[in-house]
Amino acid sequence: MEFIDTLRDAIYAIMNPISNFVWTYILLYLLLGAGILFTVLTRGMQFRLFAHMAKVTFTSRGSGSGVSGFQAFATSLAARVGTGNLAGVAIALWVGGPGAIFWMWMTALVGFATSFVESTLAQVYKQRNADGVYRGGPAYYIERALGQRWMSVLFAIFLLIAYGLAFNGAQSNTIAQGMAQAFSIPNWVTGLVLVAFTALVIYGGLKSVARTAEKIVPIMAIGYFLVALWVLLSNLSEVPAMLALIVKSAFGYGPAVGGAVGYTIKIAMENGIKRGLFSNEAGMGSAPNAAAQADVKHPAAQGLVQSFGVFIDTLVICSCTAVVILLSGVYEQLMTTSPGKDIVGIQLTQDAMVDHLGSFGEIFIAIAILLFAFTSIIANFSYSQINIEYLFKRHAKSAVSVLRIAVLAMVMIGSIAKLQFVWDFADLAMGLMATTNLIAILLLCPIALRVLRDYETQRRQGVREPTFDPKGVLKRPEQVEADVWPRRDD
Repeated sequence: MEFIDTLRDAIYAIMNPISNFVWTYILLYLLLGAGILFTVLTRGMQFRLFAHMAKVTFTSRGSGSGVSGFQAFATSLAARVGTGNLAGVAIALWVGGPGAIFWMWMTALVGFATSFVESTLAQVYKQRNADGVYRGGPAYYIERALGQRWMSVLFAIFLLIAYGLAFNGAQSNTIAQGMAQAFSIPNWVTGLVLVAFTALVIYGGLKSVARTAEKIVPIMAIGYFLVALWVLLSNLSEVPAMLALIVKSAFGYGPAVGGAVGYTIKIAMENGIKRGLFSNEAGMGSAPNAAAQADVKHPAAQGLVQSFGVFIDTLVICSCTAVVILLSGVYEQLMTTSPGKDIVGIQLTQDAMVDHLGSFGEIFIAIAILLFAFTSIIANFSYSQINIEYLFKRHAKSAVSVLRIAVLAMVMIGSIAKLQFVWDFADLAMGLMATTNLIAILLLCPIALRVLRDYETQRRQGVREPTFDPKGVLKRPEQVEADVWPRRDD
């Protein structure tokens, strides 16, 4: 036992400094900088095309033979919207003050463009699979467009560690804790039920994941939004003061609050930006794996759909959590009585909901956790399957079979055990994954820009549903699968 503790401490001594350096000094600025650059280069596509973005999202139903644009959107949103939307926002508020919410919003606004670029590239370089579902994502466009397979392999490995294993354990752990607290259900019982339902979905393949996400995600998102809207309307007279507090705190004005005693603009910015980036995953390289699955006529169409996912995740769902907390008596009480105290984020959200809804608030949050985290588990599997198939092309079926068993095992282990070490390791893997993807999309950005120009040109010419001809848009159309995007003169 002493040897294991010593080994763990030794690994932490190496891993933590690397992880902190990647997230604090590289990734934070790289993600934000890329978002601003892409916003400028796309001429503010998130503002110019927002209405069209929403329309394409909710009308993108596909041909029926594969995964529709909306199903791909639901799958990516399932992964984006998890327990972090409930717990992460609470922690950002507590550590960074209300101003963190303002910077979370600003991060989301530039994240639209980043999500568009990476998801459009995933569509351009996707490939057809025998099961009728396309495969694609950073691993594919890095190899095809950059010719750097070693980078693709690294990305796929990092994603499998983070999304295939660690994050699934963390999600199931949160579900089990929520069920135990709200309904006194033993963790092992929750674990067994989760394993059973997860198996039902993931053994059905990527189409099964997409169909399940399409049914559950809209219900959970709309339900959470309606409850938060009721809270907002019930406290309407306090809303102007809340908004003023958020804006003033973002720029260092107003009293120090909560855990952020004496907080500065820097603390508010860091926590808000991190929360926004972690939540909407723009630039992380995860959502493109879902985007590539969509059966659409033009890559830019799915790029716009995935951009709208940033809006739903951060500007809607994360904002709902912020509203519930800031308008509750719980938050004000903690600001007064417990400054500097360490808190558990999900507990703050749960207590705030109880303050608004009574005992039903605890039950509602437990159900929200269940839906948010379960859909994240199945979407994470979807991403992992795509990347393990990429790594083991000739033995893809066997590799996916092993992956299914590993995912189910992590769901069970996560339900009954504490996984702090695995979670910390996943943070490092996710950081390295995101860095790899960001370098790639910065290099490949001109391709996404040409695709966007082609899409907008066709729309200006009156084409209702633009189609994609790689020969007329790309400098190297031979890098694209001919049976996916046929040339018009072929």
